[in-house]
Amino acid sequence: MTTLATGTDTLTRDALTVLQPGFAGTSAPDWLLRRLGEGLASVGLFGRNIASPEQLASLTAQLRAERDDVLVAIDEEGGDVTRLEVRTGSSFPGNHALGAVDDTDLTRQVAFELGRRLAACGVDFNWAPSADVNSNPDNPVIGVRSFGADPDLVARHTAAYVTGLQAAGVAACTKHFPGHGDTAVDSHLALPRIDVDPAVLAERELAPFRAAIAAGSRAVMSAHILVPVLDPDHPATLSHRILTDLLRGELGYDGLIVTDGMEMQAIAGTYGIERGSVLAIAAGADAICVGGGLADDETVRRLRDALVAAVRTGDLPEERLADAARRVRALARWTASAATSADRGGAHTDIGLVAARRALRRTAAAPCPPLTEAPYVAALTPVANIAVGDETPWGVAAELARFLPGTETGSFAGEDAGHAALIAAGERRIVAVVRDEHRHPWMTAALDILLAARPDTLVVEMGVPQAPPRGALHLATHGAARVCGRAAAEAIAGR
Repeated sequence: MTTLATGTDTLTRDALTVLQPGFAGTSAPDWLLRRLGEGLASVGLFGRNIASPEQLASLTAQLRAERDDVLVAIDEEGGDVTRLEVRTGSSFPGNHALGAVDDTDLTRQVAFELGRRLAACGVDFNWAPSADVNSNPDNPVIGVRSFGADPDLVARHTAAYVTGLQAAGVAACTKHFPGHGDTAVDSHLALPRIDVDPAVLAERELAPFRAAIAAGSRAVMSAHILVPVLDPDHPATLSHRILTDLLRGELGYDGLIVTDGMEMQAIAGTYGIERGSVLAIAAGADAICVGGGLADDETVRRLRDALVAAVRTGDLPEERLADAARRVRALARWTASAATSADRGGAHTDIGLVAARRALRRTAAAPCPPLTEAPYVAALTPVANIAVGDETPWGVAAELARFLPGTETGSFAGEDAGHAALIAAGERRIVAVVRDEHRHPWMTAALDILLAARPDTLVVEMGVPQAPPRGALHLATHGAARVCGRAAAEAIAGR
């Protein structure tokens, strides 16, 4: 096995070490294995790389056969953002559901069980949890990925999540520093801006990150957001004031700083990935996450060469690149040590369903008996944000069909959604499933139509329950994970 790159100079090896690229397919391509031999120290996994736990374990073993200390990272938040169960929906509710329950021990148990499953598949670095305070209800990209809108609640659950995940031997990566909750723009698409005064930033956005640092979070992920009160010229990922002066200096953080995906338009569309990567390392980042959209050897080569060239021209101090590479290797040493000392007992395989049931909130204007006949499930479906993706199934229909065989479903969107759903349902009882009704006027209009024509309609809100509850029965699941759908289906069918 190879633990150090061979055949490459120190500068080139360090440039490869700080990259966290992705790739296509369910086995490692030859170019990736070759780069591991040359110094690449991390690999990022996405849903496209995972078919089953057994296949994932085989893939990570293939990577470690080439380099035994490789960091294998994944974007596995549980809830709406799942890669481990991208084709079925997650066995774990997301942060918003855990925040709704507000039991930090439960959050720790959920994070531990998720970490235990990742570790069993050979994954040792998780780009989670989201520590963003979802203070802006119109936020299009955070939403149910946040524990909530209260900074103290988010802080204590962030700490609990970090503790649980790392007890399983998986490094936590708390994100998105300095806080992506008060945005109305998705940084996958453009550069968001947060205009707050220093006091609000310190008390709201930074509180969960202080808690994560105190809990020993091994990594922190930067956000591609502009915070003028901190740096009027550079997004956080590229800001020395934010990453070095604030995160390292004022907050005393000494772990790994990872960028959010560099191909996101907030960076790629303004600076380009090569210049952006150089500026990020110079600002204080230690690892460049890339691979959600750009997943090939050419991307690795371009970024490696850009970093090497920047050192040689004096745009990037060689000692800064060397320090970044040192921090990557230090995290790899921690994961190797944590893997041998992690708590492998205490498995609680159904903890996700337990949590989803506890997170369910039921509102009924009058007693609403359980359904006994198969309904029609009208899913009022918004466009999925890029972080969540559109591969993962959501809703209640599949779970409800287990209890009420013959349940049918359809997906509806746009101005005609309400009328179309009424026609499709016919005489059957309607279960209307929504996701962030408060952010989608067409969805509100569709519910108005359904409830006017069929007042006995049941409503299931699987996003942030910001809109007033309505319907014969209103269920708020606080997320769209498969287990959240299961909990709602149990309530509808009286199981």
